Amino acid sequence: MMVLIGILIVMLATLGGFALGGGNVLVLLHISEYVIIFGMALGLLIIASPPHVGRDIVRKVVGAVFGRKTRRDGYFDLLKLLYELFVLGRRNGLIALEEHISDPEQSVILRKYPDFLAHEEHRNFLINALRPVVDGRIKPDQLESLMSTELGAKAEEADHPVHLLQLVGDSLPGIGIVAAVLGIINTMASLADGPEVVGERVAAALTGTLLGVFSAYGFVNPLANRVRMNNLDEMQYLRCIKVAVAGFAKGLAPITAVEVARRSLESSVQPLADELEAALKSLPLPGKA
Repeated sequence: MMVLIGILIVMLATLGGFALGGGNVLVLLHISEYVIIFGMALGLLIIASPPHVGRDIVRKVVGAVFGRKTRRDGYFDLLKLLYELFVLGRRNGLIALEEHISDPEQSVILRKYPDFLAHEEHRNFLINALRPVVDGRIKPDQLESLMSTELGAKAEEADHPVHLLQLVGDSLPGIGIVAAVLGIINTMASLADGPEVVGERVAAALTGTLLGVFSAYGFVNPLANRVRMNNLDEMQYLRCIKVAVAGFAKGLAPITAVEVARRSLESSVQPLADELEAALKSLPLPGKA
């Protein structure tokens, strides 16, 4: 929602200021310039990005415009979920976690947290982190390195759309110059048509330059930065899982492992320690009356 508000402010400030200065907004509607600039930008994006990255760009942009970052309540639920799993593993043995990671859709613990269960990437990351612990195929001190490697790969993949959006943003001013030069060529070819026609075609050429710069700095580059911020939020969520699972695998008590994970979060989304502790102690846990 905030992205849409920002876009509206940019449009109103630009067009409103132009109108207040005595300009006619309709003068900016030169369809040929829009076709050149946005057509070239789209072609550049297709040339530069493999198909799967192109799909990621669409998904990431839609998420940046209409999605929202994980809030404190989301992390609160994540920490409670982790605590429940850790307590189960500590009291009943790690093998007790097998049914929850082999069929998460039927897990009585995971089903209590539908938002987490519905998010495939979050769910799979947790399951992949717990599975080698349950199976005993890896030493606890090796698990953290394994999860760090996976996080690094995910972070690199998530940044591909950012780099391509920045490429488009950096190219748009140059594309605007191309559109302007094409407009000037048309203008020079119509000098004999009189000053009115020449003036209209010069205005169209200048509109091309304006569109290129305006689109780059008003929309594409800020949108790329928002996608990057969303990626950082996603990595923070997964890193919270990594810190908690690695701590538990090394022998930390469930509540301590969750506390370490809580402290890894930014202050804007970090649950309060006392509030979280009270919520964890009130959870109905296995073997607890």
